[in-house]
Amino acid sequence: MDAMIRLRRVDSFPDVKRSIYHIAKDQNGCRLLHQKIDEGNAYEISAIFNGIIGHVVGLMENGCGNYLIQKLIGICNDQQRIRIVQMLTEDPNVFIRVALNTHGTRVVQKLIATIKTRYEANLIIKVLIPSFVKLIKDLNGSHVIQSCLTSLTLEYNKFIFDAAARNCVDIAKHRYGCRVLHACINHSTGDQQRKLLAEISANGLDLAKDAFGNYTVQFILDLHNSIANANFMCQFKGNYVDLSKQKFSSNVVEKCIEVFEDDDRAKLILELLFASEFKELLEDPYANYVIQSALTVTKDPLLQSLIVQAIRPHAEELKSCPYFKQINKIISRN
Repeated sequence: MDAMIRLRRVDSFPDVKRSIYHIAKDQNGCRLLHQKIDEGNAYEISAIFNGIIGHVVGLMENGCGNYLIQKLIGICNDQQRIRIVQMLTEDPNVFIRVALNTHGTRVVQKLIATIKTRYEANLIIKVLIPSFVKLIKDLNGSHVIQSCLTSLTLEYNKFIFDAAARNCVDIAKHRYGCRVLHACINHSTGDQQRKLLAEISANGLDLAKDAFGNYTVQFILDLHNSIANANFMCQFKGNYVDLSKQKFSSNVVEKCIEVFEDDDRAKLILELLFASEFKELLEDPYANYVIQSALTVTKDPLLQSLIVQAIRPHAEELKSCPYFKQINKIISRN
């Protein structure tokens, strides 16, 4: 194969081009091609490129071939890279299939990270837009979206921010989607970020109760965004007792106690203290952690005294309750 590449122009010999394609799918053959690329001979690199370009999509999905394509993407010129982008985006369904593939996703991410022209970016974005939600909910596809966020400019990523805002509840409730949603918030700025935060926080009560959505609510609470937090407080008011007794939302209430300003924290805690079900909170497997947070986070002496006074009448009755033991230790120290 090496001799044939050196002596003949690959463009003129289809058999040689087919040979390179088959060699690229073999572990040892692929290693040989990697070596040739590392040697940096422009003619041999061009020969390899011409030998695989017609099969580039298939090689992206191949266990060995995907590494060769990644290698080529890293060293090829603009014209060659654009050709790869064109081949990959010619059929949107093929692009999405490759992006979801265990091997193909690595190549797509590498390609996105190396594109340099508006033309390439537009080709990629055009095929991504219709399948945004499908990609974001897939382990491999979600990494492709994150590659866009880290590699493309805000101008090109606008479609991601807009789609994330439209579908925020759906993707926040997904195990992979919630992570990408957090990345969208981190990479967005100005109006785009405000729009994202507004849409998500408008659904705070629903998301707080969800296995994955609660992480997004906590993520935003940690940002200390006044508008988003005001949205949360408006929805959570009157619901703190119920939220404290649920597995996922109890974590959100703890986070609220941690990040709220003193006045807002006091209102939250007083809502718990004056609830008719306060004793139930002390012996609840989830709410007891909320009460512990109230005790440990609160620095105001008067408020802390009110919490202790509300707990002590129940201490004797609940002393054998496993969920109350840690609360009892804290108030004993006080």
